[in-house]
Amino acid sequence: MCKKNRFTAALAAVVFIFTWAFAVSAADGVEHTIVVTAHAHNERMRKEAQKLRADDFVVREEKLPQKILAVKPASEAPPIIAVLIQDDLVGRVNNELDGLRQFIRQLPEGSRVMTGYITAGSLRVAQDFTTDRARAADSLHILRSTAESAPYNPYVELLEGLRKFDAQPVGRRLVLMVSDGLDTSRGLEGASALHSVDLERAVREAQRRGVSVFSFYAPSVGLSSFSRLEANYGQGALNRLAEETGGETFYSGFDFVSFDPYIKEFNELLGLQWVITYRSETLGNSFRRIEVTTEANVHLHYPQGYSPKK
Repeated sequence: MCKKNRFTAALAAVVFIFTWAFAVSAADGVEHTIVVTAHAHNERMRKEAQKLRADDFVVREEKLPQKILAVKPASEAPPIIAVLIQDDLVGRVNNELDGLRQFIRQLPEGSRVMTGYITAGSLRVAQDFTTDRARAADSLHILRSTAESAPYNPYVELLEGLRKFDAQPVGRRLVLMVSDGLDTSRGLEGASALHSVDLERAVREAQRRGVSVFSFYAPSVGLSSFSRLEANYGQGALNRLAEETGGETFYSGFDFVSFDPYIKEFNELLGLQWVITYRSETLGNSFRRIEVTTEANVHLHYPQGYSPKK
């Protein structure tokens, strides 16, 4: 065989091997895990949600059905949760710390909890992820509640908290963020507050890591205490963060009376969660839109999609 023919045959073999390997990779797909929450707004819907079983769920990416590998209810998936509190919130938030401590202590056995403070400088971790819930609860301390403790914006430090999940197992990943949600780092216009660069990044990184972000709204000692417009911007940003990551924002008007009703409803939602692992057959690195449905008349919250890690 001449050199040219040998080269052609070798090249064909390489192309065949590459094509075959690519086909196997595409056929195998990539596993992705999401947290799905049933938002049952009354007793009847709550009963319907409790009846949901693994084979009731259908996951689609870009409108195409995906192969579900596993579905775990809340009872089989202890949460991995980061409780992050903004340090410049009004002093009345300190009256709610006992309720948050009790919430942490009553999390199910096997839960992993981190606590931290969104403050001036960078995220201050009070307790890294631990299965010792009492220790995590006791790490919560009085807020400084001063303008000097205000973060650059809350979403930069939320990003730091999201990176802490990289060392944790895949599972029911959650953030509870106590914040006014207001990012004034790039101006006070509504478009800036609701579509800030750091909010966009926080949404994207939470989606990629399979972390659902829930939040309790409380005003800070700054603008959100004095301006309804800024409070509205902050709540709108928190709503967007929750909506796109599969969480929910809790607030009542432009202030708060107590976190007790928030904690009660949050606990109910935690009991109506499922961790779904499925095999994504979508190719490429572009954003993948997700849809999760059942035949039951139950409203589901789930991340709107994700961009795969490059």
